[in-house]
Formats: sequence, structure tokens, C-alpha cells
Amino acid sequence: MAEINGKVALVTGGGTGIGKATAIAFAREGAKVVIGNRNVEAGEAVVKTIKDAGGEAVFQRTDVSSEDDVKALVALAVSRYGRLDAAFNNAGVGGMPGPLADQTAENYDFVMDINVKGVWLSMKYEIAAMLQGGGGAIVNNSSVGGLLGFAGVGIYSASKHAVMGLTKSAALEYSAKGVRVNAVNPAVIRTPMAEGLAKTHKTEPDGFAALHPIGRIGEPDEVANVVLFLCSDKASFVTGTASCVDGGFTVQ
Repeated sequence: MAEINGKVALVTGGGTGIGKATAIAFAREGAKVVIGNRNVEAGEAVVKTIKDAGGEAVFQRTDVSSEDDVKALVALAVSRYGRLDAAFNNAGVGGMPGPLADQTAENYDFVMDINVKGVWLSMKYEIAAMLQGGGGAIVNNSSVGGLLGFAGVGIYSASKHAVMGLTKSAALEYSAKGVRVNAVNPAVIRTPMAEGLAKTHKTEPDGFAALHPIGRIGEPDEVANVVLFLCSDKASFVTGTASCVDGGFTVQ
């Protein structure tokens, strides 16, 4: 994907799962990658993987619920590489499952701080950097849970609906200024989060295959490919969208 070569791309939650796959995919296509992640060991391991393959990447520990952390991560991208062209706001948590009436304020705050506040803070500083650099593209990681309701994960679903609201609003505000904003909406993808969900249901991630008309769960690279497309000039007329990477889940 020649449109990615030479760009500066930022990925939050880039240490595992979809974030890791996307960071590696950006680097493979020639982007300089800035990775934020709470787990230092995981983030540094992804940077090593990228560098061992001949790519360029840098890591900084980032808690996306902290404004200072997010501001510093974007500042690192600009100071190290001179600009910011693309961002994938992927960092997210599932929280504790259970009926809404049994949920706690602590779990609500935990999920909303990472999944919603974290996306807003990321866009706040990414957009400012992109406007200074002449434009860019942002992709937020929502979920099929951002389009549908699910019993037992109401707070998570609400947080991902909020991500869609932020995505659409930012697209309206900044697309004419050169910053496109889109979302990806994965179903069950083979990630640590899916493994945790599977344990709750006393199964394996592949036990969710029947929920998807395509007959299997997704792979992280399949989401990464869509993120890279949305961040490329090939998607120059695409903004404010929800791109379902879900094996047909939402059309049932």
C-alpha cells in the first residue's frame, strides 16, 4: 500500500491483539509507528518485532485515560518524526460482565474512562497535530457492540456506542479541514479480550464461530487491513463511517 509508505502512524493499545497487528501492518507498509500501551513489556516487544523486520517504531507507556499521557504520546510522534498522519485509537477494555442492575460504579468508570474518555483525549491531541501538519486520518476502534445491544455487557456496549458518537461528530467538525475520522466495528476477533470473554462463557474463542454467518471468528490482521485502508489515500472520500469487520454478524 504505497499510500502508507513514509507516513507517521500512532496506535494506542498497540501491545496486543488488534493494536499489535495494526502497528506491525503499518510498519510493514513503510510507516513510522508510535505505539502507546499500558503494559510496557508488551509495547516494547512490538517495537522489537518491527525493528527486527527492518521497520521503524517507538514506544511510550500510555494510559489513555490520562490526559498527560495522551498529550505526551502525540508530542512524541511530532517531536520524533515531525508530524502525525494517521492514528488508530484502539485501546479498550471489556470490563466486568453482568446485568446492568448488578454493575458497580467502579466498573462503569473504568470502562468509560478507557473506552470513551480515552478516545476523546486521543482525538483531541491527534486532531490538533494533524491540523498543524496539513491533515490526516483517524480510525477509532468501536465494536459490533457499538451498533447493537448485548445482554450482560451493557456498559461495554454503551461505551462503544459513545465511540461512534465521537467518531461521527469529529468527522462532521474536521473532514472539511483535512482530517477524516472513521470507525471499525469488529465482531469476535482472536485476541486476549476474546479469550477473556470465552472463559466467562466456559468455551474457547472459536466457540463463538457459529455467531458469525461466515462460519468463523476473525483474525487481528483482518481488522488491521481495514484500518490501513481507511488511513490511506485510497479512502480519501470516506469519513464518518462504521466499517463492520464482523463476518456478517450485524446483518443477521
